[in-house]
Amino acid sequence: MQIGFIGLGNMGAPMAANLAAAGHSVSGFDPVGDYPDGVTQVVSARLACENAEVVFLMLPNGAIVRSVSEDILPVMIKGAILLDCSTIDVATSEYVYQTARDVGVSALDAPVSGGIKGAADGKLTFMVGGSVEGFAKSQHLFDIMGNKTVHCGKAGAGQAAKLCNNMILGITMSGTCEAFALADKLGLDRQKLYDVVSTSSGYSWSMNAYCPAPGVGPVSPADNDYAPGFAAELMLKDLRLSQQAATLVDADTPMGQAVCELYENFIEKGDGLGKDFSALLPFFADRGRTI
Repeated sequence: MQIGFIGLGNMGAPMAANLAAAGHSVSGFDPVGDYPDGVTQVVSARLACENAEVVFLMLPNGAIVRSVSEDILPVMIKGAILLDCSTIDVATSEYVYQTARDVGVSALDAPVSGGIKGAADGKLTFMVGGSVEGFAKSQHLFDIMGNKTVHCGKAGAGQAAKLCNNMILGITMSGTCEAFALADKLGLDRQKLYDVVSTSSGYSWSMNAYCPAPGVGPVSPADNDYAPGFAAELMLKDLRLSQQAATLVDADTPMGQAVCELYENFIEKGDGLGKDFSALLPFFADRGRTI
């Protein structure tokens, strides 16, 4: 297939590379990103979309997605598919869906989970909102870049699933880091805590697959001085989006709000900027009780 890919950052570049490696013709555009092997560099987003049957977006926020979509939709061919893999607000995804439909393009919101390593390994999870027909036509492309794809419902449903997922992730990572910091002060060995919790009722992805304690559990960013697999500021972005959505629909999310405020404090006052979101552990370990 002829594919356009706009946004070749830490996530977009390996995703585009995997599509190219699978034999697709991929034209990519990013004003500052690197162009991976197999991806043809073009000088504008519009040029990446000309004659493309499918166009992917992997962009930083909703305002940029809105601007880029308004720029490219007029030059996309009728019947093409626009797949937005960015993590943005639900309202913008709904707007892009409607705007695309008005010009004969099928738009899907398809945010991902799995981080940089998942993107490189082709093991992402895609959460997709939009038409069943558009989803079915795109499934084979999701299969190249990921190992799990769920059609979540109407336009915006993919974003809704991503925001709920990452609110859970922020909450469980915070709790995991707090528990390790408490264990330290109680004189409990970190490995022993992991051995108990990883096979008990405290089991979670944050503990078992992405343990925030260096040298404990599978290799994770904690073992690389918390160099980001998923940066703390990106977690904060997603938590803010979850709380924005909660406000709009009058949902009570006290733990989501609390962890959002915690990551704000971590980044602004706790040296969290540029570190993995699991670096909450040394942040807690260095502090005394605040309540």
